[in-house]
Amino acid sequence: MQYQNTITLKDGRACLLRNGVEQDAKAVLELFLLTHAQTDWLLSYPDEVTFTETSEAEFLKRMAESDREIELLAELEGRLIGSAGISALGKNEKIRHRAEFGISVDKAYWGLGVGRALTEACIACAKTAGYAQLELSAVAENESALALYRSVGFVEYGRNPRGFRSRQTGWQPLALMRLELEDTL
Repeated sequence: MQYQNTITLKDGRACLLRNGVEQDAKAVLELFLLTHAQTDWLLSYPDEVTFTETSEAEFLKRMAESDREIELLAELEGRLIGSAGISALGKNEKIRHRAEFGISVDKAYWGLGVGRALTEACIACAKTAGYAQLELSAVAENESALALYRSVGFVEYGRNPRGFRSRQTGWQPLALMRLELEDTL
C-alpha cells in the first residue's frame, strides 16, 4: 500500500506523511529509540530493542510492498519526527477483518497535529485495505492520546489494569479501544 500526503502543522510548517522505505531504516531506528526514551507510555524501553538497522530495512520493505499493512513516517524539514502503522492481527478468517494501530511522535513535536494526521492517515489506509476494525491499546493515564483517539471515533471497550509494568511507576492500566470501519460482515 502506498501513501503520501503533505499536511500543514499548527505552526504553519509543511510536514510530509509517506511510506517508510528500506533507506529510512537507520533514521526510523533512531526515531524509535528516541521516542521510547521520551515517555513511559510506549511498549518498550530503548535498552530492550533487539532489531537492527538491517531487520528494520527488511520490515520497511515488507510493509511498503504489502496491500494490507503500512508503516507511515512524518517528515519535517528532512527529519523524521513520527511514525505510525497498521498491522494485521492475523490471516485466519475469524480475525482477518482486524488490524492493530500503533504510533509514536518525537516529544519536541507534540501538540502540532502530527499525531492526528498520522492517525487519520492510518485510518484511511485501514479502510483502503478492507479492514472492518482498527484496534489499539494505550496507557490509560495518557489522556491526550485517549482524547485524540476518541475524537476520530475510537471507543473504549475495556481496561487491562495490569497492562504494563513500568520501571518508574509500577502497574499501568491500558485502555483497550477499537474503531469500526464498516458494519457489515
